[in-house]
Amino acid sequence: MADDVRILVIDAGTTSTRAMLFGADGACHGIEQRDITQYYPADGLVEQDAAEIWSRTLHAAQTMVKVAGGAERIAAIGITNQRETVIFWDRQSGQPLAPAIVWQDRRTADICATLKAAGHEGAVQAKTGLLLDPYFSASKIGWALKKWPQLAAAGDRLAVGTVESYLLFRLTGGAHLSDASNASRTMLMDIHGGGWDAGLCDLFDVPRAILPEIVDCSGALGHSAVAHFGAPIAICGAAGDQQAATIGQACLSPGDTKATYGTGAFVLTNVGRAPRLSQHRLLTTILYAAGGQTHYALEGSVFVAGALMQWLRDSVGILSHASESEGLARSVPDNGGVTCVPALSGLGAPHWRSDVRAVISGLSFAATRAHIVRAGLEAMAHQTQDLAAAFSGDGAPWQRVQIDGGMSANDWMAQDLADILALEVERPQLVETTALGAAMLAASGAGIYPELASAAAAMRSPARSFTPQMDDGTRARRIDQWQAAMARALS
Repeated sequence: MADDVRILVIDAGTTSTRAMLFGADGACHGIEQRDITQYYPADGLVEQDAAEIWSRTLHAAQTMVKVAGGAERIAAIGITNQRETVIFWDRQSGQPLAPAIVWQDRRTADICATLKAAGHEGAVQAKTGLLLDPYFSASKIGWALKKWPQLAAAGDRLAVGTVESYLLFRLTGGAHLSDASNASRTMLMDIHGGGWDAGLCDLFDVPRAILPEIVDCSGALGHSAVAHFGAPIAICGAAGDQQAATIGQACLSPGDTKATYGTGAFVLTNVGRAPRLSQHRLLTTILYAAGGQTHYALEGSVFVAGALMQWLRDSVGILSHASESEGLARSVPDNGGVTCVPALSGLGAPHWRSDVRAVISGLSFAATRAHIVRAGLEAMAHQTQDLAAAFSGDGAPWQRVQIDGGMSANDWMAQDLADILALEVERPQLVETTALGAAMLAASGAGIYPELASAAAAMRSPARSFTPQMDDGTRARRIDQWQAAMARALS
């Protein structure tokens, strides 16, 4: 394998968009990052400017192309992205027609509750693997089509898609595509048949004509327009961020499990070639599709992980920098009786309660900011442990957990996860496995490796292991304290 092969990855996340340059061995040769502005027009509403997403993504990518020495030095582009966020644009100009509605947005909670009360959730889950919740794209799209007149006024110029779909459109100069992993998160795709479902489109009042063509996650997806990088570059991989992170951790065999701790926390367990519908309010999702084969995963989604540390820093002022959290957690022997249920935008799996709000309980005059921060970090392990029970109930128990994401760099939190889960926890040297997974998809899609498994074997980062150290009594007391706090939040 040539040492000078370069793969450009676009990682369009929730709070930032980045371009990264990878070699065929998985080594990172450069990164350029730009923040993405979050807008909160009202309680429960989260929006972004799609024009900003595109311009900052393009700038970051162009910077990495220069680092590589020009477009001709790059073998392929891979894309990964924040999922469920929807963008509305003019298919002639490519310009957005409305704000992007972010995955965290809860404006369609009443719509989902009405559909659930009418008995639709079972049928929706059977087709999509998803539960009726405003987290997913379908209700967002239906709401926008009714509430924003400029979308109707656009007529047949209106195009709708998730973030990777919009980036593919702008990069290629007009290809309206969505990869199967992202399409499976819209609640409009039949994950068994692989296409948009007419019944689901009717249920959410979404015209099929505005949706993109669904394609594989790896293969020939198109070429970038010459104007962007000076020469066309093949686009050969695309996947939603959590699926990409699962691939980046080489979780390609049934039973392999990864947990990503970024803005939210997302746990995926590979379940193989047949979708498995959850009986414990987990999600069934497409892990990836390539070469005519579809691979599935069970997923548990926690809405607030790293976002809690951002909130403690930006809104409350307890932290100056998120990196302070580890030192503060170590500075006290325990949580001092303080528990934090971080439901700042409701609770995800396995509760799915958009109405629940965050609770910090057990405060006394003895409590310090260190206790509050430690309780916030402890919540990561407890939310994950709640998911572990649900996965086990669905016949997919974890044997070990491979963690990644920016928050996983915190050694204290990684050890706390191992202690509360009573499992081995592995963390790769390169914790940004989301981008690495997109690089693996692009490398196999471009033929640098013959298939995804070969790409993963060659590019995967070495890992550090954390093993359980906590005694059973302490663990039981921690879990009891958490469950009591959760019961108060749910009530």
